[in-house]
Amino acid sequence: MSELADHGYTPLIFASSKKVLAYFGVADNIKENAPDVIGQLKDLGVKTIMLTGDNEKAARQIAEKVGVDRAKGNLLPEDKQSLVDSIAKREVIGMVGDGINDAPALARADIGFAMGAAGTDTAIETADVALMDDDLRKLPEFIKLSKKTFQLLVENIVIALSIKLIFFVLTLAGIGTMWMAVFADTGTCLIVVANGLRMLRWRG
Repeated sequence: MSELADHGYTPLIFASSKKVLAYFGVADNIKENAPDVIGQLKDLGVKTIMLTGDNEKAARQIAEKVGVDRAKGNLLPEDKQSLVDSIAKREVIGMVGDGINDAPALARADIGFAMGAAGTDTAIETADVALMDDDLRKLPEFIKLSKKTFQLLVENIVIALSIKLIFFVLTLAGIGTMWMAVFADTGTCLIVVANGLRMLRWRG
């Protein structure tokens, strides 16, 4: 049993009231791109932790294979939720899951990702984002897109406020005109929209 766990399997036992009839190990297949995705997340400054109901040894074995920072095994749904809650009190946390057992943790996380194709209806309804093709590579892409969107939002706010401030000062100085006011209003809107349209060319 211990040897199975050391190789990343969760041991199962069939037994009668008198003796063990059989034992074997089960394990999920690791997605081929999982190590690469974990590496990309680390490059983006994201810490990773695996929460699973499988035994502790199996969890650590899988975590080492894919490069996850930490692993917690033998967790019930409420345990996952409690752990996510404790982390969420210190820093922003995202949760990726596909099962009913993950739903409480998905709901507590700052942002929840559900696997749309393989995930349960409960997980998909609870999560904030559903990855419809179950491609883990979408996770780092989502983070990059979010950061780029945030950057553009900040740029647009700075541009809009700067132009308004400039024309406000010109008006107080007595050199502001109606055409300047039109540009400060409509022109600023056009500039902000044009800057936002740059996202259409975003490719990650």
